[in-house]
Amino acid sequence: KELKRITASAKTKKRFADKLYKVWLLSGEEVWILIHIEIQSQYEENFPQRMYIYNYRAFDLYQKPVISLAILGDERVNWRPDSYNYTIAGCEVSLKFPTVKLLDYEESWSELEASSNPFAIIVMAHLKTKATTGKLPQREQWKWRLIRGLYEKEFEREQIIKLFEIIDNMMTLSPELQSSLESKIKQFEEERTMPLMSNMELRGIERGKEIGALENARDFVKKVLENRLGDIR
Repeated sequence: KELKRITASAKTKKRFADKLYKVWLLSGEEVWILIHIEIQSQYEENFPQRMYIYNYRAFDLYQKPVISLAILGDERVNWRPDSYNYTIAGCEVSLKFPTVKLLDYEESWSELEASSNPFAIIVMAHLKTKATTGKLPQREQWKWRLIRGLYEKEFEREQIIKLFEIIDNMMTLSPELQSSLESKIKQFEEERTMPLMSNMELRGIERGKEIGALENARDFVKKVLENRLGDIR
């Protein structure tokens, strides 16, 4: 309900905000720091203004410091908004916010593959989804490679299921290619002595629900950013 109050009257096309959090310092001291994480997948001219609107509305609601963070998943190399400001009649208003450009991680692919951080898997899936637009056979190959990597990294069972769901929703395939992928997964699990996901679980995961996938991705991003922004190792 609080989030709706923050965004209800914001005059922007996109009227929802990511989650807000209360955190504690490493010393154990309780401090109210509201964290707004915005994931932006495409260029938007008024994006900085929206960041500012959500920031001040959160502050107005709680009267506590607000940290606004932007995750940029677009393909424009030079689009890196990190501030909003205006000046009129001697009055100046401004907001600067940290950003992470997912496109930058293309140059660190080997580090992403070696990382055991769930966020690295999400970044790789995002990058390869963008890179294989209109190239579904290549996407199927990369999707299989990423899913197989979930097992090889020996993630917890629940982590595998969550990450599989994100990858499956993000890297959509034709019915034929999806069927081929599921056959590979089935064969791969049959060769393992202790399968981590049953066929029932695989088929029970809903596909194509971008909103649900985005919410799961945000949860993973939140955990990463709370520890160290941009650190994928």
